[in-house]
Amino acid sequence: MSALKSLNIAGAAVAVMLGLGLIAPKWLLFLTTLAASHGLAILGVVVLTRGGGATFGQGLFFAVGAYVTALAASQAGISDAVVRVLLGGLAAGLVGALVAPLLARYRGIFFAMLTLALSMVAYGILSKSTALGGTDGFNLARPTLFGAELTGDSADYVLYALTVAVVGLASAWVFVYFRSSSGLISLAVRSNALRVEYLGASSRASLALDFTIASVLGGLGGALTALALGHVDPNFAYWTTSGEFVFAAILAGYQSVAAVFLASFGLEIVRSFSNLYFPTTWQLALGVFLLVVVLFRPGGIGSLWADRSRRPGARKRGERASVKGGVAP
Repeated sequence: MSALKSLNIAGAAVAVMLGLGLIAPKWLLFLTTLAASHGLAILGVVVLTRGGGATFGQGLFFAVGAYVTALAASQAGISDAVVRVLLGGLAAGLVGALVAPLLARYRGIFFAMLTLALSMVAYGILSKSTALGGTDGFNLARPTLFGAELTGDSADYVLYALTVAVVGLASAWVFVYFRSSSGLISLAVRSNALRVEYLGASSRASLALDFTIASVLGGLGGALTALALGHVDPNFAYWTTSGEFVFAAILAGYQSVAAVFLASFGLEIVRSFSNLYFPTTWQLALGVFLLVVVLFRPGGIGSLWADRSRRPGARKRGERASVKGGVAP
């Protein structure tokens, strides 16, 4: 599938989601908003996993984006939702860019434990800071959008539409990155970092870039989640939050961007209904769900259609289409 065709499909999907949001019940609208915003943070984990990294600290950037979005209103008087989301993403990206050169020196479990340590340090700071509400956090004032007040049920849809739009743009960005030279080097680093070094590319620089992209996506997800919930607290940076992101990333796999948001939505559905009907054992239901996926589809949800596109017949059809279009196969 060509990049242009895939981007057109993504644009059509965003348009469909915006239309469905007009008729969706309020509970489903809210659940989808959370699933989409969490999906951005999960997409960051997938970007890092695809490049050979392993993180248990995505909650750090999720929390940075959420708190910066909250403080932009309470301390700087910025009420516009778009500006606050962008500030949250940029702040998380800046933090990620500062620590990326240090973390990129490590691999495997050492890299993962360092990210977890940074996340838990942030959790400790937020929990002890009375100025930031301590362990209880604090509430956010309802945002505006381009100067217009958001009131009633329309506010829920506007936040949903904003989340879908940001998800569409971020997904397109990641999709293009995956097919760029830097994205392909990142995939090669995952397979054989030493060979990439012999070919003249830097595996450290590639991992640092992936980590920075993951931090931006985590910040955007945290910012949108904070606006949807109207509240922030230190649990955004806690290890269980990062664990949920890793859980969904494993469920999605790294072959498809769309699979990430399907996995995030599936996780929210399973968690919501399990928590409703099995309030004391809903974590067990999630664990069984993940085990089934790992056993029967170890490549994740994305491998369902990624494997199909790699079949010999599909490959030959793609080559014929490329020749017809004047592109070498």
